[in-house]
Amino acid sequence: MITLYHSGYVTIEKPDVHFGRKNADFGQGFYTTDDPEFACRWVREKAGSDIIINRYELDESALKIKTLERNSEWFEYIFANRRVKPDAFADYDLIIGPIANDTIYETFGIITSGFLSEEEAMKLLMVGDFSRQIVLKSVKAAEHLRFVSSEILGKERIEISRKKYLEDNEKFQTEFAKAMKEFERA
Repeated sequence: MITLYHSGYVTIEKPDVHFGRKNADFGQGFYTTDDPEFACRWVREKAGSDIIINRYELDESALKIKTLERNSEWFEYIFANRRVKPDAFADYDLIIGPIANDTIYETFGIITSGFLSEEEAMKLLMVGDFSRQIVLKSVKAAEHLRFVSSEILGKERIEISRKKYLEDNEKFQTEFAKAMKEFERA
């Protein structure tokens, strides 16, 4: 049994794995994390809406699970999903792996333009820390998920999360720029 968190603007007691973008990191599914602090940073403020953190328990024992690491398999899977290609892991109930950083679209564009090789792009995608996402891909996975509670984030917690996000992003941008300079020298 694992505890999962989903952030958004509404309480979701019964997630729909067929709702949402098909071009997300791991394709269409219900995106969660096992890190409550990251769940607070994952969602952005939206005028007129509360930020809500939903908490669940998942019995993963009967599920078919694919775990990805930051490597070429992960990169190729995300690259295919971002281009809405057929889901290579469609027969899995749950996919666990790193979240691609916010520059992944630019990195894919750089590869497509021929400026960087896939090997160089992989080095860029390895820059910085990462958080783990746990995506429910099947109805079976959703049936094994139990809603526990939801919490509206207060202004103080939102501000703490926003500051942490900005600090993490600044650190990442510095590391990313350093990696790009190494390519220029090569």
